Amino acid sequence: MKSTKTSASVTATSAAPAGPLPVDQITPLLGGMSPETFMRKYWQKKPLLIRQAIPGVRSPIERAKLFALAGQDDVESRLIVREHATGSAVQKKARSKTSAVPGQWQLTHGPLSRRSLPPVEQPGWTLLVQGLDLHVPAAYDLLQQFRFVPDARLDDLMISYATDGGGVGPHYDSYDVFLLQVHGQRRWRIGPLKDARLQDDVPLKILTHFVPEEEHVLEPGDMLYLPPRWAHDGIAQGECMTCSIGFRVPESTDLGREVLIRWMEAMDTVDKARLYQDPKQTATKNPGLIPEALQKFTADAVARLIKDEAGLQSALGEILTEPKPRVWFQPGEPLPDGVGVKLDPRTRMMYDGQRVFANGESWRAGGKDARHLRELADQRFLPAASVAKVSEAVRELLNQWAEDGWLHPLA
Repeated sequence: MKSTKTSASVTATSAAPAGPLPVDQITPLLGGMSPETFMRKYWQKKPLLIRQAIPGVRSPIERAKLFALAGQDDVESRLIVREHATGSAVQKKARSKTSAVPGQWQLTHGPLSRRSLPPVEQPGWTLLVQGLDLHVPAAYDLLQQFRFVPDARLDDLMISYATDGGGVGPHYDSYDVFLLQVHGQRRWRIGPLKDARLQDDVPLKILTHFVPEEEHVLEPGDMLYLPPRWAHDGIAQGECMTCSIGFRVPESTDLGREVLIRWMEAMDTVDKARLYQDPKQTATKNPGLIPEALQKFTADAVARLIKDEAGLQSALGEILTEPKPRVWFQPGEPLPDGVGVKLDPRTRMMYDGQRVFANGESWRAGGKDARHLRELADQRFLPAASVAKVSEAVRELLNQWAEDGWLHPLA
């Protein structure tokens, strides 16, 4: 994962990023609650409608730039179109060209050129762009406001652009989400998931029986929080944009499998092999039967390995910070003297009691080194005064990260 040096000039950013929201500070973002209160009363418990969570909010990206972004190879995008039996002349003309059946859902994965998108006058279509925070600084800054939840859970910011009547159908998610309206209006119908059956022969996961219990129209600045497995359906009322701040919800079997595979791959060869021995094995009449002693030997070997808690924790931290498949870094240069540092928006950095993790790699750290690196993980920047105090080993590490494009100089 290490990158080579380039001859590009190094520029320093003048302003330090804002740190995480204080957990005991009352904020409009959470409807006049502190993050502490919100997490206690609502997180993973029940929905919350927040009027004017961000007054005066604007979309982090203009429509034309969003359409251009959807055409890039390193951007995950999807186009969802639903043909209606009735509609405008533009829609009817488009339907005649595609031979689409009224009521049929169409899903197209990106990259999506501008010519592949329907005209904005055509109702009933949606463009989804995942990981907007990795490409647009304003989206990255918006995402930072939600870091009162551990970074291990924070996933990304997705933006949904929709023309009038556009949506993705009634569905449910297996993760927590904040739905922030940033342009136009969207009508949300929500309700607890009582029937998880999905429609057949549809390219989307659309619920067969959706019974909403609440209905809300969100204006720019309004936000709706939904815990996992709450059914919802959002329909654009005119042209609109919605930002979805999503959170990872690991599934136990999948996460356990990933940790074990990563941990086994990183295991060192033992100094002294512990071989299976069976000097008391008798001649057998049933050669196809697995010996009970071999079964016990295997169970003991697994149990002994599982006791390596440090190895499992290291594997977990590396998995949680592993960049997504389409993420890449632009190589840089070693840090100039007298500057601070800030993490690249693509960098995922976390820590535990013994190690620091970044972008799928891990380092043991203690004492002042650990304090400085943990501060960098929590704040996502270190001022010049702190960088000047780090050890030679940490300075070397920061230089390597700068060359790899994982962080950048901060004046």
